[in-house]
Amino acid sequence: MIQKTETPAAAQARRIVVKVGSSLVTDEGRGLDSDAIAQWCRQLALLVSGDVATGQPSRELVLVSSGAIAEGMKRLGWANRPHEINKLQAAAAVGQMGLVQMYETQLRAHGLGSAQVLLTHADLADRERYLNARSTLLTLLQHGVVPVINENDTVVTDEIKFGDNDTLGALVANLVEADLLVILTDQRGLYASDPRQIPDAQFIHQAQAGDAALEAMAGGAGSSIGKGGMITKILAAKRAAGSGANTVIAWGREPDVLLRLCRGEALGTLLLAPTHKNQARKQWMVDHLQLRGAITVDAGAARKLREGGSSLLPVGMSSITGDFSRGDVIAICDAGGAEIARGLANYAAAEAALLCGKPSALIESLLGYVDEPEMVHRTNLVLTR
Repeated sequence: MIQKTETPAAAQARRIVVKVGSSLVTDEGRGLDSDAIAQWCRQLALLVSGDVATGQPSRELVLVSSGAIAEGMKRLGWANRPHEINKLQAAAAVGQMGLVQMYETQLRAHGLGSAQVLLTHADLADRERYLNARSTLLTLLQHGVVPVINENDTVVTDEIKFGDNDTLGALVANLVEADLLVILTDQRGLYASDPRQIPDAQFIHQAQAGDAALEAMAGGAGSSIGKGGMITKILAAKRAAGSGANTVIAWGREPDVLLRLCRGEALGTLLLAPTHKNQARKQWMVDHLQLRGAITVDAGAARKLREGGSSLLPVGMSSITGDFSRGDVIAICDAGGAEIARGLANYAAAEAALLCGKPSALIESLLGYVDEPEMVHRTNLVLTR
């Protein structure tokens, strides 16, 4: 953990995804905070336009905003976030009207166009829809329009919900290959322990995204308004790092927080991504939140996958779970049940069960045909652990 006085990773970012939490947008559930939203929109406009005099380049900005459900709760007179999916959907439908109107008004006041984009996990789990969403967002950015993104809470079910907008922000960062994900929250950043309980808790200025120690530091949800907590932000940074995006977790009410970050000032917690980036297709596989099945492999196969960059052959498979089809994204787990990779299945689950532990030369005799000698080819496989 490192203390920094400058954040060049943020200053150098050209394409940025900004996620704003519910407690900030709705002033802890009291209703849309028009003053705060106006300040964020003013900063977005300055970043999009750039400043030749100070040498600040023009940036491309995507906004992921929570707040629809919280605003709907306020309009419906509900003090506590409901658990029933139909009530959540109703609150989202009511609140989305005011949320989008507020952003559109404030961005237009600064000469910026805006676009509402509602996403579900199904949009990103399907390869064609994933590419369509990516193409739409990149086209909007090319035209200087700020996409305002939220989960489509009015139609999602428990099976396809992202679960929180921190995760959605990370998925969007991967989708558009952003340089930086900024998560604005009601905390200054990440602490080694809960500052609400330990006043002198150590503040984490900088760390590596994906560091397992970070997850141990993160607590639960901070309020009854939003769904996420610091743990969702840690996991979001880990997910965003897969496409090479750094993440900053910062206090949303810090004056000119976005402008100062992009000038290189060290605010909040910076979580650095590794230097490599996944190829787009492999990142798409990593971004699946729900998988149709999994394959458990023996120690030898696990070692070859981790160290040798090998394909997964049937002989290394121990067992099959789930009901997947050819072409589905599946998990590959070691004998202890830990996921070590993901990939595209060359055979359906029922066929894969027949192939477990068998050499590839027997595929045709066992199935009556052979498509590929591998269960998952290395070009369609990405390590996750």
